[in-house]
Amino acid sequence: LVGNPICSPGVSVTENYCTLPQQANSSYSTPAENCTPLPCSSDMISSPTCKCAYPYTGTLFFRAPSFSDFGNSTVFGALQSKMMATFQSSGFPVDSVSLSDPTKNIDSYLLLNVQVFPSGQDYFNRSGISGIGFILSNQTFKPPSGFGPYYFIPANYQYFAGLAAGSHKSNTGIIIGAAAGGSVLFLLLLIAGIYAFREKRRAETASRKNDPFASWDPNSNSGGVPQLKGAKCFSFEELRRYSNNFSEANNVGRGGYGKVYRGILPDGQLIAIKRAQADSTQGGLEFKTEIELLSRVHHKNVVGLVGFCFEQGEQMLVYEFIVNGTLKDSLSGKSGIRLDWNRRIKIALGAARGLHYLHELANPPIIHRDIKSNNILLDDRLNAKVADFGLSKPLTESEISHITTQVKGTMGYMDPEYYMTQRLTEKSDVYSFGVLLLELLTSRNPIEGGKYIVQQVKQRMDSTKPFYDLQPLLDPTVISTASPAVASVENLVDLALRCVEEHGLDRPSMSAVAKEIENVMESIGLNPNAESASTSSSYEAAGRGEKLHPYSNESLFTYSGAYPPS
Repeated sequence: LVGNPICSPGVSVTENYCTLPQQANSSYSTPAENCTPLPCSSDMISSPTCKCAYPYTGTLFFRAPSFSDFGNSTVFGALQSKMMATFQSSGFPVDSVSLSDPTKNIDSYLLLNVQVFPSGQDYFNRSGISGIGFILSNQTFKPPSGFGPYYFIPANYQYFAGLAAGSHKSNTGIIIGAAAGGSVLFLLLLIAGIYAFREKRRAETASRKNDPFASWDPNSNSGGVPQLKGAKCFSFEELRRYSNNFSEANNVGRGGYGKVYRGILPDGQLIAIKRAQADSTQGGLEFKTEIELLSRVHHKNVVGLVGFCFEQGEQMLVYEFIVNGTLKDSLSGKSGIRLDWNRRIKIALGAARGLHYLHELANPPIIHRDIKSNNILLDDRLNAKVADFGLSKPLTESEISHITTQVKGTMGYMDPEYYMTQRLTEKSDVYSFGVLLLELLTSRNPIEGGKYIVQQVKQRMDSTKPFYDLQPLLDPTVISTASPAVASVENLVDLALRCVEEHGLDRPSMSAVAKEIENVMESIGLNPNAESASTSSSYEAAGRGEKLHPYSNESLFTYSGAYPPS
């Protein structure tokens, strides 16, 4: 009953029903190698070879282990040996590897703590951390077959060689340092007059050199210089290094704008680098828009912007790395993640809350304009995160009702009212979200085999029958895992069809949508506030004159993502 409202604090219920069963014999820890562990200082750890050091740590998540005895030293010893062999064959200074605390989470994933100890010194340097992180994060390391597929979440590494060495220095070193500091201060006082004379000129020169937008031309089609809140400006050289020279091994996706690369920062944080190509369909204005909007929004269901790069003719955005990829990958089976009905409802709620935040709580309010399964990312706990703000539009106070704008979006998800009138409102996102709900229910592309999913559902549904007689359209996984709660599927179908009403005024707001999904979850015993247990082609049109309904002409559906006639 973990996650059920009955297990909420303050509700009297036996612990036996509200806690996960503990694994027997789950106390495995890598033993010392025929040596006696030494006492270490409070911030150091003894390795399996009995040396005190600062290890690189993290957690391995194995999705489908074939064994259940988490105290089996033979199984974990084989994993440890293979990991050591991989590090040594790659030339990294690794002394030993320690594995500990194997546990199973609510998704039946095996969680295993990993400590990698440096060889020859107490600390890893930055290149060592990056290399080890790449091997584990890029799945270069292949575990023994019994462990199955995995992913790695590293902890931030703060103990780089040379950074903390001062804690081991003697008082003599402190005295020498103080004397040197006094000498430097004396010299600085002598040249204070010269420094004051040149300060203004140097400040101006430094400002020009350090301004990441010094080459940004406000008179070009890129718009004015972005106004940022918290995003970091990376150099091209930094991102080249963090992504291993933008290697193909780190290429995790591509789109009309270019490619997305996995990277790792010096502190071990995983990042996704979105690198635009020279002929990208995302221009300078979209690049600026995405930087500005993402630097202002902070919500658990919206992807976080780490920084950007705008130099050497490059446009790159740096995001938090979302390990489970896009919702599209999971629905298509590409990611290997099985989404049962409960997980799909939670994903729908997360995406709805993200959109509700953008529409009503962000300042200024934001219309996403390209909601689709490729732009919903799933983190390691399958929490949904709204991503890709290149086409988004902020609403000023004078535009709070609607914006008249060039039509952009993705066919199949695009609001037909917006397409025909060029009047963009937050209800355009609601329409796209309704299509997304139908995609969650069916695992089908919005336009597939010349047919539009909204029309198919409307034509097929019979509200007098179970599942509204939509079984031929529904994903078999939805039918099998939602059988005890058929009404919840029917409620989501009703909600999706209200979201795709022809007229925007007839559609609910995203706050109402999120509330209704919460009610559906509660009706089947799920806690909407509990943490989750761990297409079509882009379309752009600026035609003049009267618009045809984008989904009324059968000729549009001869292939997925077809363009409307001009």
